[in-house]
Amino acid sequence: MKISVQTEAFDLAAEVAALYQANPKVGAVASFLGLVRDINEGQGVSAMTLEHYPGMTEKALARIVEDARGRWEVLDVCVIHRVGPLYPTDPIVLVAVASSHRGDAFAACEFIMDFLKTRAPFWKKEATPAGEQWVDARESDESAAARWG
Repeated sequence: MKISVQTEAFDLAAEVAALYQANPKVGAVASFLGLVRDINEGQGVSAMTLEHYPGMTEKALARIVEDARGRWEVLDVCVIHRVGPLYPTDPIVLVAVASSHRGDAFAACEFIMDFLKTRAPFWKKEATPAGEQWVDARESDESAAARWG
């Protein structure tokens, strides 16, 4: 299991390959790559700064991954979330799940992402033409996490 909160960019292909190359039991890898968009709620976004609570954030991510492992057959997981200044098209987050079967990989990947958005202590500030503003949590993210029960 890899959990990393970092400022550096990551290599998507290398991170996904690391999940299956040494394990012949892996039959599926599902992944989600989140990117910085240049618009949010109708406003242009020229940059985003992500902040976190070191130590607490990694523990929260580990708990989310362990919850997923308790629900599905998960062989390995990679969660990378970037912090610091980011710009449109920069990768922000990678969640990748290796399993024997695609159903478990897809479900666990979606579950981890839904809970990462709502339970991990990250804060986003966007630079817009109107100035910088903190981004509030979205109701749609809470609804997505709530469906898991």
